[in-house]
Amino acid sequence: MICGTCGQNNAPGTQFCTSCQAFLEWEAPQSGSPAPPATPAPRPQPAPQPHRPPQPHQPPHSPQLHRPPQPHPAPQPSPQPPPPVVAAAAPRRPGDDPDEPVPGPEALPDVPPGPPSTPPGPPPVPPVRCPNCRTENAPDRTLCIRCALLLDPGPPPGVRPPWWRRIFRRRPRQAPTAGTRPRRRLWRRPGLALPIVLIVLACGVWFALPHVSGWFGFAKDETGTPEAVPPTRFRASSRAAGHPAGAAFDGFNNRYWAPSAAGPGTGVGQYLECDFEQPVRVLKLVVFSGTSAKMDEFLTQARPARITVLLTSADGTSVSKKLRVKDQPGQQTFDLRGSEIVRARLTTDTTYGAGPGRRLAVAEIEFFGRRS
Repeated sequence: MICGTCGQNNAPGTQFCTSCQAFLEWEAPQSGSPAPPATPAPRPQPAPQPHRPPQPHQPPHSPQLHRPPQPHPAPQPSPQPPPPVVAAAAPRRPGDDPDEPVPGPEALPDVPPGPPSTPPGPPPVPPVRCPNCRTENAPDRTLCIRCALLLDPGPPPGVRPPWWRRIFRRRPRQAPTAGTRPRRRLWRRPGLALPIVLIVLACGVWFALPHVSGWFGFAKDETGTPEAVPPTRFRASSRAAGHPAGAAFDGFNNRYWAPSAAGPGTGVGQYLECDFEQPVRVLKLVVFSGTSAKMDEFLTQARPARITVLLTSADGTSVSKKLRVKDQPGQQTFDLRGSEIVRARLTTDTTYGAGPGRRLAVAEIEFFGRRS
């Protein structure tokens, strides 16, 4: 059964074309198409003669009776059935059973199938295979759908890659000629990548040498426990009787330093200053505010609220940091960093609990770090 749409040759009894899925209809042969050869009618056979009994032998001299000749009966043709008339098959709907057997492929005219109606499109683009996991990806993808590796097929044949790709790419190894043995090299000549890497490493080591000691010191400060670095000399902007500057650095929190003036606002601008015998690396600062670590004694005098710490190094450079002190008794620890420190000054910016007859009080100041 040849499809009239695309010319596909289908098996007998097929209702839809296997190529274009069009409905296959039976149509009567056209006037110009050759009709199938008709079966020749059988030739008529002569009618059988009736059997006559044999006549008795008559003597030669016996008189013969003259009988008029009888005409022979005309042979009657045997009746033959008329040739069957093949009627054109009506169009058949899907699902209807055929009324008569479907002719085989040998009864169909030998007509070559025509070209498909759809015009040929561009050839399909082959998929891109990932060089890492060998997964096939669509041609328009940039990253692999499985391992997310960059799908870079490289430059097309005949195009020289850029210089930065040629540096780290190994040269293709030439196969030896048949019947020869390649020579073994005890030392392979290095490419251009190895000298560049060595030069970069040498430059990095050269510029990093001045900072190596600082890096090791920083690692030691972060991983180790700082030690107490007490100062050796003490000074203050002023002092009250019985409360010198050294009372803030003696290691006891029941004795305190207080300036000479009393009253509201008299503690602002007052400072404590100390010197170290040798340069130290300061890491932390501990402050005991007020007159004591006990609550009932802590509230009897004014307390510092904000302090500005100025650290001076051996070469004259200074590092300043502002600290906010909580209004509570006991130890308060602050991070304070400085290298080669020889002097420290703590200046009070604001106070808590200032009033008539009250003085600023600082029970203890402690420095922690490492000696240089």
